[in-house]
Amino acid sequence: MLPCMTAPAHPTATTRVRLLGGVVDPITPGEMLAATEAFVAGGGTAVIANHNSHSLFLLARTPALRAFFDDADLVQIDSRPMILWARLMGLPVGGEHRSTYLDWRDAFWATVRDRGWRVFHVGGAPGVGERAAAAIRKAWPGVNLAEHCGYFDVDPASADSVALRRDIAAFDPDIILVGMGMPRQEQWIAANRDLIGRGVFFPVGAAFDYEAGVQEAAPRWTGKVGLEWLFRLLSQPRRLAFRYLVEPWFLAPAALADIGARLARR
Repeated sequence: MLPCMTAPAHPTATTRVRLLGGVVDPITPGEMLAATEAFVAGGGTAVIANHNSHSLFLLARTPALRAFFDDADLVQIDSRPMILWARLMGLPVGGEHRSTYLDWRDAFWATVRDRGWRVFHVGGAPGVGERAAAAIRKAWPGVNLAEHCGYFDVDPASADSVALRRDIAAFDPDIILVGMGMPRQEQWIAANRDLIGRGVFFPVGAAFDYEAGVQEAAPRWTGKVGLEWLFRLLSQPRRLAFRYLVEPWFLAPAALADIGARLARR
């Protein structure tokens, strides 16, 4: 089994910061891709995770999720409100550090094509992965991509999981994208990272739903002004009302801790 890797120094030599009860790496999408190249070149495994308000809400309630983030090699900031809060707290975080799939998808798939990386996607309803893969190959001809739907027994010892790991090993991917929703996707990565033994793992949520056209992506300007959550809420109010209107209030103790930490730094 190949060893897990440690994160390379990224171009701006940023340092991991504590924010709203979690830890994040203030990196730009370009720095994230540079780190991915270093991880792929080094062999072994790496995990490039991401934090948003939903993951922070789950963090205190899901010990396995906290362990996943503690073990991640890089943790992107997937939230403009988080960035605004970090700036209020005087942390070295700026707007350029927002790094989520829809922000770096074009550069990512162009890099995958140009470097000849092999990408395996796990997740989505039956048929969605195939449609997404077809759309990606059309937009970036030459991309080497395989997929497996997310409806299977995720117990690592199950026949489904053993067969999936066999398929992944046969494809021998450089990148493994996992889109099964939070925290299921993170738990799957944690349980299978060492068993697979090679590849850079990304939890990517609904990325392939967007690519397949079964879910509408928010216009990118909404992310730049901190309103992507509102677009998503209006698009799926019944599913997302609790996430966006209730969960953030549970972060109040962590926010108070951040305020205390800032006062202590003065």
